[in-house]
Amino acid sequence: MSALFRFALRLFPRPLLIRVSQWLYPLLDLWYRGKGFTDPINGKSYRKFLPYGYQKQRPNVLSPGTLSLERHRLLWLYFDRETDFFDRAADVLHIAPEQAFVKRFQQLNHRSYITSDLHSPLADVQADICNLPFSDQQFDWVICNHVLEHIPNDKIAMQEIYRVLKPGGTAILQVPLSLDQNTFEDDRIKDPKERAQVFGQYDHVRIYGKDYQSRLEQVGFQVMMLAYAEQLTPEEQTRYVVPTNEIIPVCAKAN
Repeated sequence: MSALFRFALRLFPRPLLIRVSQWLYPLLDLWYRGKGFTDPINGKSYRKFLPYGYQKQRPNVLSPGTLSLERHRLLWLYFDRETDFFDRAADVLHIAPEQAFVKRFQQLNHRSYITSDLHSPLADVQADICNLPFSDQQFDWVICNHVLEHIPNDKIAMQEIYRVLKPGGTAILQVPLSLDQNTFEDDRIKDPKERAQVFGQYDHVRIYGKDYQSRLEQVGFQVMMLAYAEQLTPEEQTRYVVPTNEIIPVCAKAN
């Protein structure tokens, strides 16, 4: 199974994988049902989760029922336990929308919920994150996870997210982080294979480091780097399969 997932991830473009998975995951949901691990997004339990990873496969991380990864489940728990995201009507922009979230977010009582991406079939609006077709101060929430590491000029993307966020609003801007170094990027690296070796994935252009917070703050955000898994019990960390080292950057725009 690990070899099959690795082959599919490397061979097929992400938009096609998204379309195919919409048909596949209901079957996986039934096949893997059992006891052992729980996906908080759908509340169902499974005997195990699936492997996932472009370069190095991580075992037991992909939920069969929602196709959520560790970071998705941690963010869901944060939204559910620590915010009013599920309860208060708001204007929400979801950039590069995750399949695990979209249908569930659409069912919430938000004033508006807009998904946007350059290529994803899940997007309502096809748009470049560096030139968003939205008004200044339009959204209470912007969710943009594991996107900025793909963007050559990430500062412009950050500025665009800040521009469309309302004063008092919040942006969730998760990225892969290596906190033992500063951000590393080299725009001379173009080859997908070399990018995979250096940055960890064929379409990544940098590895964010311990200066990620300051990069966000330079745009104007007030940033809390939240290690939310530390607020869960060890039993919850194991049952939900959430990463103890995942940081949720909670980025506020001052009133």
